[in-house]
Amino acid sequence: MKDILMFMTSWCPYCKKASQIIDQLCSENQEYNKVTIVMIDEEKDKKYADSFDYYRVPTFYVDGEKIHEGAADINNIRKVFEKAVK
Repeated sequence: MKDILMFMTSWCPYCKKASQIIDQLCSENQEYNKVTIVMIDEEKDKKYADSFDYYRVPTFYVDGEKIHEGAADINNIRKVFEKAVK
């Protein structure tokens, strides 16, 4: 099982929607609850966020690989979780 890095901001509506989808997926699949999601607010941890190659939030990395960037739907975020549980 691998951690998910989620780059986000507190004011981003797409990040808020992604968080809601994460909650929904975790309630539907208990395996996803075992995955650690490290949320990095790019405004609070700018130096760390700048060390990654992305332009839009939310952006998801698993095991150093960018899995999804930008507005996400349930299928995009499910793919992130599937990569993390492998």
